[in-house]
Amino acid sequence: MPTELLYALETTLNGLMAGVMYALVALGFVLIFKASGIFNYAQGVMALFAALTLVGIQNGQVPFAELINAIFGTEIHGFGWTVPSILAIILTLCVMLVFAILVERIILRRLVNQEPIILFMATIGLAYFMEGVGDMMWGSDIKTLDVGLPSGGSFWFEDLTASWGSREDGWYGMYIDVLDVWAAVVAVILVTTLTLFSQYTKTGRALRAVADDHQAALSVGISLRYIWVVTWAIAGFVALVAGIMWGSKSGVQFSLSLIALKALPVLMLGGFTSIPGAIVGGLIIGVGEKLFEQFAGPLLGGATENWFAYVLALVFLVFRPQGLFGDKIIERV
Repeated sequence: MPTELLYALETTLNGLMAGVMYALVALGFVLIFKASGIFNYAQGVMALFAALTLVGIQNGQVPFAELINAIFGTEIHGFGWTVPSILAIILTLCVMLVFAILVERIILRRLVNQEPIILFMATIGLAYFMEGVGDMMWGSDIKTLDVGLPSGGSFWFEDLTASWGSREDGWYGMYIDVLDVWAAVVAVILVTTLTLFSQYTKTGRALRAVADDHQAALSVGISLRYIWVVTWAIAGFVALVAGIMWGSKSGVQFSLSLIALKALPVLMLGGFTSIPGAIVGGLIIGVGEKLFEQFAGPLLGGATENWFAYVLALVFLVFRPQGLFGDKIIERV
């Protein structure tokens, strides 16, 4: 097989893996938008906050230690123990559930049936608030996240593909990150579960009803408070999964919240209301930016991965604004 074709195939596979990572973040946006009609600007910060909390619990770190030390002049930093990964994940899920309840009680309850722009602005404020609280609780230093997931290249796959090309042409096999493979498996399970939940459960149907019309949902006995808590709790769980995958890959740092920016083109391609669309959009963005960088990057000065996704999203906005799987909005005037 020609070496150029092999490199293109390797780039495509790595693009698919990267696309799955983007899609994990986009899933949180889709869930909240489907259930409440809110574009949640804070989804990326939720992934950051969940990852920070997980690392803090794992390491036995005292929350708000720096603030406590500054006020009382103490030197408290940790409890002196470590927490197993499974227990730390469960405790972090509990924290995200409490966060969902607080969001409903303090913010959403007061904004029922308000204009979408007001709800959107509320999530912007929530994002900056969470980022500040995360900094005070766990510190701003870069942290290492290890929950036992394997990482690094797959030697088995590299040896398997080594014979596909010639070593005289510099071919030694394909590199695939094992962590990306795990992320792909988790994403498939999440998408399948969430799709079934949305389509075939009473709560899932109630989520869609609330998104269509808050007042109409209330009039037929749907508890808006309960639905919003469920939605934000599920989004918090998805944010935790995304935070684990991205944190394990690149470390837990405050730039992690910026992954939400790469999720925006994914949503524009897949559609804001489609769970499978988040995955398809992520795969298109992941593969597209990798192949474009490989073949067109040298001609354009490189670094095309920084802007390719947004240009592709702009094309979709012009010709198909609802995305590939999104619902077409028809308004009668």
